[in-house]
Amino acid sequence: MPTITELRASYQSGDLTPGDAIRTLSKTIDNTDGEIKGYISYDTDAALAEAQNVDLSLPLGGVPIAIKDVINVKGQPCTCGSNFLDQKYTAPYDAGVIKKLRAAGAIPFGRANMDEFAMGSSTENSAIQTTRNPWDTSRIPGGSSGGSAAVVAANEAIAALGSDTGGSIRQPAALCGCVGLKPTYGRVSRYGLVAFASSLDQIGPMTQTVEDAALLLQAISGHDAHDSTCVKDAVPDYSSFVGQDIKGLKIGLPKEYFAEGLDAEVKNTVEAAIAQLESLGAEPVEISLPHTEYAVATYYIIATAEASTNLARFDAVRYGRRAPDADNLIDQYRRSREQGFGEEVKRRIILGTYVLSSGYYDAYYLQAQKVRTLIRKDFTEAFEKVDLIASPVTPTPAFKIGEKSNDPMAMYLADIYTISANLAGICGISVPCGFTQSDDHKPLPVGLQLLGKPFAEGDLIKAAHAYEKSTTWQKTAL
Repeated sequence: MPTITELRASYQSGDLTPGDAIRTLSKTIDNTDGEIKGYISYDTDAALAEAQNVDLSLPLGGVPIAIKDVINVKGQPCTCGSNFLDQKYTAPYDAGVIKKLRAAGAIPFGRANMDEFAMGSSTENSAIQTTRNPWDTSRIPGGSSGGSAAVVAANEAIAALGSDTGGSIRQPAALCGCVGLKPTYGRVSRYGLVAFASSLDQIGPMTQTVEDAALLLQAISGHDAHDSTCVKDAVPDYSSFVGQDIKGLKIGLPKEYFAEGLDAEVKNTVEAAIAQLESLGAEPVEISLPHTEYAVATYYIIATAEASTNLARFDAVRYGRRAPDADNLIDQYRRSREQGFGEEVKRRIILGTYVLSSGYYDAYYLQAQKVRTLIRKDFTEAFEKVDLIASPVTPTPAFKIGEKSNDPMAMYLADIYTISANLAGICGISVPCGFTQSDDHKPLPVGLQLLGKPFAEGDLIKAAHAYEKSTTWQKTAL
């Protein structure tokens, strides 16, 4: 599948039209997605109709973009991977990022599968279907944006949008071998993103290359009056960072991210990537993020508390699955939520309600917010010494479907290297950096994570692109 850059060049030369691209894409999905199960739905006719009037002079003119099924696109279903909505809800409006995509000439095409309400790290929590990793279909693609990562990696999408609450863009990008960028909190509008944890959620690009990530980030960034947390700062020209030299760039290596629990192959692959950055002129510096050990507990208190509040709106009165034969309104709430929500969503709602309850708020939620401040302080102090931070994205390669389904704690620990960036509100990117070589399974992708200061996405793009262009991983075909 061509990259955004390649597709745009084909349009300009007249070799392809947007209609041609959409028909080819649709045929590819028809042929391969039965095994991958990355899409919940897609409407070829609607995309073709939109392609007829597209302005090819726009930055993303005629480029189809897959959309994680938690982002509202007017006239399309938005299931959030849940039985509660289950294609019975049709979005009445475009999310802020969809308005910006359309303004840039892009065509939203296809609803990508996900963990229910973005709660999960494997896409096994989807009530619709289990998405599979294109490199080994017996394994998970990561989550919660597993569908978005899988369709990009399987050549079923030019690019996609995902959302990242605790690593849900970077982790599946790493496990599927594509690029995933989580913007700084406030860089991209959350309007129209169905909320999981409002102080943590961010929408971002999932692409084949870093250059494409820069193009897509450019299109979706910027102030939105509908989102009070979206900053008014001017958006840099992210493409201008592509191709810049990284000589002298100081890259921090947090000792806590290379400690016990990290798979040996992942460790060796990431360390080789860091050595490659050093060969390009970057300067590695050992640093410490001392409160890392508290990040998982802190995240699962704050995120679940916010989820408990946000999901209270799903009452089956205005929209969503309504339980039949309820005796009264309270019974309707109870039955509808019991039948509509999956086990992981219920688990997080219960946990969140508990930590917010009278007598426990101070002991859990308030304490977690204090630790969050300490985690943010760790990064602030680290960035006084270094320009970027490098680390693994995941502690292991993609695991087998069902391997951790009955062990929520093991699943939660899979996010140990990604959740701190959300707690601190900083930006991060995952870029492919190699493959495992174990004899007991097929080669599986490994991702290098780069973390940047708030609103330093340009530095991420500069370093990630320099690394990408000095290697061949992004050219490795399935």
